[in-house]
Amino acid sequence: MNTLRQAVQEYLTLRRSLGFKLSKTGKLLPAFVKFMEQHRASHITNKLALAWAQQPSTVQPTEWAYRLSVVRSFARHRSATDPRTQIPPDGLLPYRPKRARPYLYSTKEIQGLLRAALSLPARGSLRPWTYHCLFGLLSVTGLRLGEALNLELRDVDLKTGVLTIRNAKFGKTRLIPIHPSTCRALADYLARRNRQWARRSVSPYLFVSNWGNRLDRGEIHRTFYALSRRIGLRGPSDSHGPRLHDMRHCFAAMTLLRWYRSGKDVEQKLPYLSAYLGHVRVRDTYWYLSAWPALMREAMSRLERCWEGQS
Repeated sequence: MNTLRQAVQEYLTLRRSLGFKLSKTGKLLPAFVKFMEQHRASHITNKLALAWAQQPSTVQPTEWAYRLSVVRSFARHRSATDPRTQIPPDGLLPYRPKRARPYLYSTKEIQGLLRAALSLPARGSLRPWTYHCLFGLLSVTGLRLGEALNLELRDVDLKTGVLTIRNAKFGKTRLIPIHPSTCRALADYLARRNRQWARRSVSPYLFVSNWGNRLDRGEIHRTFYALSRRIGLRGPSDSHGPRLHDMRHCFAAMTLLRWYRSGKDVEQKLPYLSAYLGHVRVRDTYWYLSAWPALMREAMSRLERCWEGQS
């Protein structure tokens, strides 16, 4: 029988071959093995798993629950080759963090954000047009920020109106159709980009910084927060407020709302939206039905009409 350390490496290799990145898990499990070795333990027990998960004592309970969940998943794998393995039950550290309630942007707010982006100081760079195009693309496609930042020039096909999203969650690739108006906005940005970097070296990424590298995620968030305060989406001293990721939630919710109001069979079309968004499970898309009161009202109205038709 192999050691826990060997088993962890085999487990990580297997999961990564299935498309899981496991960046945090890849650090936590070796730390757990080190803890087990310090206690001279050759197999996983609930007591030791719980003791390790509750370190350090200064972090939030949600982090303890996450650490234990990492061990629990590995323990299930390990139990197939080591019957002595104890799998920590779900009842241990049952803390469940509340999912942040998304912000539903209005069309006016998105337009205000895009106008504010164009007012950014240019100083001979593409910065205003880069942020205008990036924020606009996020709002009309529902892309994750990381997916938009990973777009390369080869991934933008304006002739067919399709974006290729490569190596998204779980290493998947998908195709995203875009509206003709989005194609025109991208074409304008690309023309400016080509002129800006005509005689200089630049990375192949679609959205680049003043130095020609891929845009920095931290700088994007700082710019978004500054613009949000300028147009009143956030107060001057607010540490919380509408997020960039809420554009993705807003896109999904508004798509579902249009389907309901136009009489579409939402249950039948939901897998299409799930695939478009890159969700691994359709149930992740179902979450939007409970997150937005307007969607719940539309769903209940349709259900009531169905009952009335059957009575």
